[in-house]
Amino acid sequence: MPMEQIEIEKLIKASLPGAEVEIIDLAGDNNHFSAHVISSAFAGKSRIDQHKMVYDALGDKVGGVLHALSIKTSIKKD
Repeated sequence: MPMEQIEIEKLIKASLPGAEVEIIDLAGDNNHFSAHVISSAFAGKSRIDQHKMVYDALGDKVGGVLHALSIKTSIKKD
């Protein structure tokens, strides 16, 4: 069963409180998404670590019900 955009957003926001999250369904199939996540938690982290934080928020969903996710991260300026 495919994953809904809102579920992806909720999981990320639960793991990264205060994050701004934009999810786009790239193919209209609830299977291929793009995520832009802006969080102050990314400060001082490498781009790889930032992406890992997003993947960790989604747990075992990636590669399962969430087939493909393109991630863009930015540091939130407080």
